[in-house]
Amino acid sequence: MDRITITIPSHLVEAAAQRAKELDRSRSWVLVEALRRYLQGPAVSEPAVSYQAGIGDYRRRQLEADLRLTPEQRVREAERTARSLPAPHGSRRDQVLAFDSFEAYLDWQQREAAR
Repeated sequence: MDRITITIPSHLVEAAAQRAKELDRSRSWVLVEALRRYLQGPAVSEPAVSYQAGIGDYRRRQLEADLRLTPEQRVREAERTARSLPAPHGSRRDQVLAFDSFEAYLDWQQREAAR
């Protein structure tokens, strides 16, 4: 027998403990039996999820509308949006930063995080 450590949502741990009590078995036995039965079944290609992958219709329409704007219009809209938001405490909203490369930006970001 091997011993492993895993993280399981608490509601599943509680359900396993309840089933173990009903069967007069250990919780480990219940989990091993569940895994054994799962592995004997057909292969699952995708995990079941409770959300829809991708972006929603509203966000897609907004992105398409934004892409119809010229670059200059996009910048103006971004500036208008930024002005409408409350400034974070201690921010320097009027500061404009430019980087020669993405790597330069990442270097700056690491230096800022270290401060």
